[in-house]
Amino acid sequence: MAVPILKQEHYLIASIQDELTDAELILLRDQLVAKVRQFRSRAVVIDVTVLDVMDSFAARTLRSVAHMTKLLGAETVVVGIQPDVALSMVQLCLTLEGITVAMDLEDGLAILRRREGRSHAASK
Repeated sequence: MAVPILKQEHYLIASIQDELTDAELILLRDQLVAKVRQFRSRAVVIDVTVLDVMDSFAARTLRSVAHMTKLLGAETVVVGIQPDVALSMVQLCLTLEGITVAMDLEDGLAILRRREGRSHAASK
């Protein structure tokens, strides 16, 4: 299943609609990196609200998206991790180290806008 990737301002928003296979996760990673480059995006938001499970491959893939997009100048924010998913991730020692996380899409976008506001103020 293809994951829709929307462009809003200087951000890309990928909203996962269903559980993804490993191949679909790799495709999503590659598409996000290509679109960050194409649109010169400042941030990527990945909404994982519908996921009931986060396995080690999915966590590694999200980390690799964050690292790859950072090399292109964009930040990655993961939003919508469900409490049960967070609990199982902790129990399995799966981390999203180096990735900003937020409760939902609204909070994730607010974090990015605040950071963008600070960076503009610092550059003046």
